[in-house]
Amino acid sequence: MVNPVSMSSDHVQPAERSAGLAEPPPSGAETPYLELLARGASADAYEQPVLLARAEGRPAEWIAALQRAKPLALRVRSELEGRRRREAELSALFETAHDLAGLRDLDAVLQAIVQRARSLLGTDVAYLSLNDPARGDTYMRVTEGSVAARFQQLRLGMGEGLGGLVAQTARPYVTDDYFKDDRFQHTRTIDAGVRDEGLVAILGVPLTLGHHVIGVLFAADRRARVFEREQIALLGSFAALAAAAIDTANLLAETRSALAELERANEIIQDRSGVIERASDVHDRLAELVLRGGGVHDVATAVAEVLDGTVEFTEADAAPAEALEASRAEGHAVRHEDDWIAAVAAGGELLGALVLRGHPGLDPVDQRTLERAAMVTSLLLLARRSAAEAEQRVRGELLDDLLDARDRDPRLLRERAARLHADLDAVHVVLAARPEDDAPDADQEADARRRLAAAASHLAATRHGLAAARDGGTVLLLPLDPGDTATELARRAARHLGTAVHAPVTVGASAPTGNLAARPDAIATAYAEARRCLDALRLLGRSGDGAAAEDFGFLGLLLAGDRDIPGFVDRTIGQVVAYDRRRGTELLRTLDAYFACGMSPARTKDELHVHVNTVAQRLERVGRLLGDDWQSPARALEIQLALRLHRLSAPERH
Repeated sequence: MVNPVSMSSDHVQPAERSAGLAEPPPSGAETPYLELLARGASADAYEQPVLLARAEGRPAEWIAALQRAKPLALRVRSELEGRRRREAELSALFETAHDLAGLRDLDAVLQAIVQRARSLLGTDVAYLSLNDPARGDTYMRVTEGSVAARFQQLRLGMGEGLGGLVAQTARPYVTDDYFKDDRFQHTRTIDAGVRDEGLVAILGVPLTLGHHVIGVLFAADRRARVFEREQIALLGSFAALAAAAIDTANLLAETRSALAELERANEIIQDRSGVIERASDVHDRLAELVLRGGGVHDVATAVAEVLDGTVEFTEADAAPAEALEASRAEGHAVRHEDDWIAAVAAGGELLGALVLRGHPGLDPVDQRTLERAAMVTSLLLLARRSAAEAEQRVRGELLDDLLDARDRDPRLLRERAARLHADLDAVHVVLAARPEDDAPDADQEADARRRLAAAASHLAATRHGLAAARDGGTVLLLPLDPGDTATELARRAARHLGTAVHAPVTVGASAPTGNLAARPDAIATAYAEARRCLDALRLLGRSGDGAAAEDFGFLGLLLAGDRDIPGFVDRTIGQVVAYDRRRGTELLRTLDAYFACGMSPARTKDELHVHVNTVAQRLERVGRLLGDDWQSPARALEIQLALRLHRLSAPERH
């Protein structure tokens, strides 16, 4: 058989030559490139075989064969490098996932993640920041390759710098020159830290748990650089592993903490096997309740079954005061008549009580079980409160932004509202609420405001609205159901909030308004209107009631703040005033006399010393200007008030 590589050009058919087909390379022409591939030479080294062949005086067909083989060899080299790179990336991800599966030290796992991210992306620095919900910012947690102390201690506010923007928007951001990029909010502190580190090109990807951003993973260079899409995706994979590591560590810590509390109940199980079995049973049940997210009433039910009695959770004000205070002070359950009271407290705050009813004789171990159940109940209540306060804070921040009109991007406003199950495109009513309980001191007054804020936040959450503490009271933004009115909504809110805080709550409502995302200023205007309604209710002695702007008309305008008297006068008799000014007539004087004379034309003509027909003509002109119903009781009252206000604002000169 003939080796096709060794065939001479004479064996190639002329037709093939004329078709432009390449001749096979001479035997051994590809050998230099195979050697280069075998030893992983750099791309520059692939120029050497052609140069060497020319220097050695090789035949032209040999040199041509080398030139044809070079691009193929470079393509193979590129493919091999890509595969090696992908293999290294997958290996690093696998190793990180393996570390995560055997998680023992969270800091060690996070350090390994940033080390491998830096190595695979070939960057000078890699670092990771975590969000601090309490301070509303994100802070450096782990760095690799960093040399500047100030950089390692940076804290970035939400929206500040590249990292703050990633933490706020939950999207990756990349810049090839940070200081020339005006997409980010540059601050003196952040820029100083970045400058100390000498960073230029920065890539940041979010660490997310579900829909929540918990931090940011970065890769950065001290020179200008363009990060490729594959590199961004790789860093995102490391970020997902880091988020999983943090979530796993937090869950383990929470579980260990809950189980540690429950394990202490075992200290009381020593002597009697029956008591030990019962205590073990309650132990297991409470552990299961905690781990599956049970509530305080589930805890009471579980303890009641173990202690063979009736156990109830009650609010602090519903339990016997002396026994409850004694239980809190001593840290133990105390007997009250035929019942046992175990205070549910956190620090110095009473959250309620567990009451074991009709069980006067209680074993010390069972007493300890009741006390531990009260402790677990307090932990559950605190966890529920923390979650509620977090949601309340988020809802309040969005409503504050809407009221202050700081964030005018409708898309961002809608996205933030959607995360809270609120629809800013629906028709809403703004409510202003204030408690009417006269607190004897500042602490009790502050406590009343906190209770009102909590109740308003709960109402807003159940109604898919927003609530925030403001101006000594609370402001709510609630959707208006079809067929409902602002007045009815205000009255229901007053009753609901008053019941929740155990004190009268006065609520003023604005007129319904819609399309709030595109018109954030409308919310501030509606809030001002609701405040005026609230002031009017209090001035009229209707504290604890609810009403809307539509319920007051001109009276609410006159009683509340920001009175628009010229506007009221102009709307009511402005056409008559303008007519007199243009024509030099005396329609206003005639109206004054007409009302002063009991709306009698005969007495009016005597008062004005004119003919009765003149009075009739003037009143007919007034009717054409003000409308046919101007003498109805409601319109007549408004016109008389407007006449008096007009006279007081522009007194006659003598």
